[in-house]
Amino acid sequence: MSVLTDEQISRIHEASLQILEQTGVRIDYAPVQDMLLQAGATRGRGNDVICIPRQLVEQALAKAPRQVKLSSLDGGDVVLTAGGPTVFWTGNALYLAEGKQPEPITSDNFARLVRVVDNLPNIHGMVGTSLDDVPAHFRDFVGLRIMAHHCRKHLRPCIYTPDGSRACIEMAGVLVGGTPLRERPVISFGYTCLSPLHWAPEAMELFIKSAGFGVPMMINSEPIAGATAPVTLAGALTLANAEALSGLVIIQMLEPARPVIFNLGFAHNMDMRSGLTRTGSPESGLMAAAGAQIARFHGLPSASWMSTEAMVPDAQAAYEEMLTGLLHCLGGVNVVWGAGQLESQRTMSMTQAVICDEMIGLMLRAQRGIEVSEETIALEVIQQVGTKADYLGHDHTLKHFREELSEAKLACTVRREAWEQRGSPTLRQAAVQVVNEILAQPAPHYLTDEQSRELMRIEEDWKRRLG
Repeated sequence: MSVLTDEQISRIHEASLQILEQTGVRIDYAPVQDMLLQAGATRGRGNDVICIPRQLVEQALAKAPRQVKLSSLDGGDVVLTAGGPTVFWTGNALYLAEGKQPEPITSDNFARLVRVVDNLPNIHGMVGTSLDDVPAHFRDFVGLRIMAHHCRKHLRPCIYTPDGSRACIEMAGVLVGGTPLRERPVISFGYTCLSPLHWAPEAMELFIKSAGFGVPMMINSEPIAGATAPVTLAGALTLANAEALSGLVIIQMLEPARPVIFNLGFAHNMDMRSGLTRTGSPESGLMAAAGAQIARFHGLPSASWMSTEAMVPDAQAAYEEMLTGLLHCLGGVNVVWGAGQLESQRTMSMTQAVICDEMIGLMLRAQRGIEVSEETIALEVIQQVGTKADYLGHDHTLKHFREELSEAKLACTVRREAWEQRGSPTLRQAAVQVVNEILAQPAPHYLTDEQSRELMRIEEDWKRRLG
């Protein structure tokens, strides 16, 4: 699905280059400023504003790999290229909500959330969250330890301090048994430019302290159309492209050929009545799909964030996450965040994660489209069956129905009598039952005793270092 034409993408990109050359980007970190100035950048208005010439952008685009591998702890790999495949992750949050009242995310209920996500086949990555019972400067690596104990997917710790990235890299080395992370990247990082056009010191320190290991870095632009960016979607995308390109230049200068994911899909829009940042709007979905096209224009994998403004897993949550997620999926986004999120990304829900898992399976089926071949046209089968309407018993049906037809396990796909015999469950009730069934099982033990001890040793060591 194309939201923009090639000519429109070129116009947006040219405008972004002019922004970088003439307006510049604020960088609150002198060593990075000096690095850029030595490479040919110039100072803009104010000592902290750096104007980046287009040749530096072109050099960075030439250095960045066209493929990004993400490994899972179960041994699986996915290789992302511009335009595909698409994988879905959970998202960062402050609260966990299974009823109408959210509660802070603690180490214990985060572990339960991770266990549920580990059992959902269409969610491919687990994202760290803010842990209320852990000091802020420990949350990234403590969260990674919890995720590693309970999940075999790709792990994405959210970094709260630049030093936390080094702790996470050390832990990841234990998880892969000494294999270089550039060969088996079971973790990845990312950071967001502060719109408009502002890189904070924490981002620069993260880029520097995590460099040299080949750990994939997601470069996030997160403009809010109508608030921190132009209200027009094209204007917001132009600003986002400039911000992400500036991050790409810095990352490739610090570590040439570091794998990057070019993320314009965190762009959202302001609700002009409530002042709320909308995440489940069609505009958010359109900007994510367009962001994937711009990333393909650069030859880079892309990312986005689907979510909803709903407070609980209800009809609004379902239609908003399906709307945005499907737009992202059909637009060819590589990494879609947000499975299980509510309340404009502030809240996670195990129940909503189960519902999202089913919706994601349907989205991926829609993305796969219709295969047209001699086998699928089935001319010979049609001629054999003729007018008998007996395809149900034909070998061709048995051979193809599993990959051709989607299956919904939560949604009602039976007659009323069968639904009533099951207790007439709603979609939400069916999802709650799945959550309860997962948590009723014994917690898995994925790590060896030696790995558990080593992760705890690393955690305690970094706690002492960081005070």
